[in-house]
Amino acid sequence: MQNNVLTPGLADAMVRVAESAAIAASKLVGRGDEKKADAAAVDAMRTAFNLVNFRGRVVIGEGERDEAPMLYIGEEVGTGTGPEIDIALDPLEGTTLTAKAMSNALAVLAIAPRGGLLHAPDTYMDKLAIGPGYPEGIVSLDASPAENIAELAKFTGRDIADMTACVLDRPRHEEIIESLRSVGARVALITDGDVAGVIATTNPHTGIDLYVGSGGAPEGVLAAAALKCVGGQMFGRLVFRNDDEKKRAERVGITDLGRTYSLNELASTETVFCATGVTQGSLLNGVQCRDGRVHTHSLVMTSSDGMVRYIRSNRKA
Repeated sequence: MQNNVLTPGLADAMVRVAESAAIAASKLVGRGDEKKADAAAVDAMRTAFNLVNFRGRVVIGEGERDEAPMLYIGEEVGTGTGPEIDIALDPLEGTTLTAKAMSNALAVLAIAPRGGLLHAPDTYMDKLAIGPGYPEGIVSLDASPAENIAELAKFTGRDIADMTACVLDRPRHEEIIESLRSVGARVALITDGDVAGVIATTNPHTGIDLYVGSGGAPEGVLAAAALKCVGGQMFGRLVFRNDDEKKRAERVGITDLGRTYSLNELASTETVFCATGVTQGSLLNGVQCRDGRVHTHSLVMTSSDGMVRYIRSNRKA
């Protein structure tokens, strides 16, 4: 791998890309049209990518080529000069949140040198994540949620009643929620946005100790790229509901369908992670228009130095 491929200049360019997508999506907040909001974010992100001096390749994107007209898996973006970069993206994480003007919608992307991100198929993934500071192996996807939260409490010397797990509010997670509550742990339910849920484990101000549940596998890779920048542990295991989803995995080179992936297998090289708030949220403020200017709030993290930056920008409306 080339040294210094993920330069500070490239990281800054990715922030501009995320900002562009967030601003475009923000114009559709509360208008009840998920598809239109997503399309606006996709178009703006692709346009911004093509201004960057790099040879970008989408490995986590909007779907396969026959399903998505832009930012599909395998699409090449950028000016065609500069470093070869793999991209995982979600131009609008929280299409429903945006359409309904609810909290925590984000424009999200991560980059790594070629081959640095797992080419996850568009299936579900069981996910388990914790922040930094814990010994390796303290949690496992093979253990129950109750056992995992108990191990974290034991290590930190805290009462389980003071521990909080973040879980997507879905019927499929009823057993997970019951397991956590059976030992007295708190459960913070979120309606959408499991990338933000995983990132919350890295910030002590959120009060989230554990993220657990199943969600999109592509979002799992994005979350892993973020976690890679600040430390922590994450495990993912693909979930297949039918033969078509298994074929999707085979098309991207995955043959061991029951494998549990660690953080360093989901994101194996240096990464840069960027997110810009679309709507107001616990992680980032949403896009705001005032005094003839558009104000954005972004997060950029780099694994090479563990840097975490929050950036407030404004530009002409």
